[in-house]
Amino acid sequence: MPVLLITGGGRGIGAATAKLAAAHGYDVAINYKSDAASAAGVIDAVKALGRKALAIQGDMANEADVARMFAEADKLGPLTHFVYNTGIPGRAGRLEDAPSAMMREVLEVNVLGALWSLQHAVRRMSKKRGGQGGAIVLLSSVAADIGGPNEYVWYAASKGAIESITYGLSKEIAADGIRVNSVSPGASETRVHADVGTPDKLARIGPMIPMGRVGKPEEQAEAVLFLLSDAASYISGTVLRVAGGR
Repeated sequence: MPVLLITGGGRGIGAATAKLAAAHGYDVAINYKSDAASAAGVIDAVKALGRKALAIQGDMANEADVARMFAEADKLGPLTHFVYNTGIPGRAGRLEDAPSAMMREVLEVNVLGALWSLQHAVRRMSKKRGGQGGAIVLLSSVAADIGGPNEYVWYAASKGAIESITYGLSKEIAADGIRVNSVSPGASETRVHADVGTPDKLARIGPMIPMGRVGKPEEQAEAVLFLLSDAASYISGTVLRVAGGR
C-alpha cells in the first residue's frame, strides 16, 4: 500500500496533492506548522475517500521537528512516497533592505528543511537499507529562473537550491530504487501572496501569463501525482514547469 508524506500539506498545493493522492489510493500523512483547522479539513477529505490519514504539526526549520514528523508518519506504514512542499517567500522587498533574520528563516525552511527531510526519507525508502524504493517530489518555483527581482531574490535563491538538490540527489540514489523530481509552479491561487504583503500579485501577473491566468493548486497537484506515479517510472532528475507557458 503506498504511503505518502507531504510537508506543508494543510493548504494550497500540498492540500490539493493530499486529496488527489487519496483518490489514487495512497494513505497520506500531512505536516502543518500552525493552521490546525485547515490540516484537519484535509484529513477529513482523505478519510472520506477511504484512505488512512494523519496530520503532524512541525516546523521544518527545526531539525528535531523534522525527525519527529517522520517518526509519526511511520504509523501509517513503510514510507514509499515523499513530497517536500513547504516553502515561504518572506516579506516582499528589495534585497538591500531585507532583514537578515527573515532571509535566514526562508533559507532554513526552504533549503535546510528539505535537506533534513530528504535524509529521513531516503533512510526509510532506500532498497539498500531495506526499504521499498519509491518516489520523491520537491516543489520548486519559476522564481528559480526568473530570480524574483524587487520582491523575493532570497526566495528565488532557495528554489534554485531545490532544483540543484533534485539534480544531484536523483543521481545519488537512483540505484537505491528512488526517483527524485521537482515541480516548478508559476503563480497559483493560494494564500501565500496575501500572507506576505503582495495581495494584488495574482491579479497583476495573470494577464501577463501566456495562458492568460494563474494556475490552480489542483493543476499543480496533477503534476506532482504524475511524477510520484509508476507512469513516470523512467523519469528522474527532472524539473517539470507548470506555469501556463510562463
